[in-house]
Amino acid sequence: MIGAVLLGLVVLLIGGCACVFWAERGGPRWARVVATVTLSASELLRSSDKKRRWGQNSSSQGDD
Repeated sequence: MIGAVLLGLVVLLIGGCACVFWAERGGPRWARVVATVTLSASELLRSSDKKRRWGQNSSSQGDD
């Protein structure tokens, strides 16, 4: 079951990257929408990772 979920996530990831590539070259409107969603999700994950890392660094500096 977990393998099927992971496979589905990989397929979505590859499809999103393909839509970003295709949209950059003037693909159809739906590909541009999927590309926008993919890039937005990427930015959201990046910003949450930075916040999490910042929180870990600030707490570890207080222990010194």
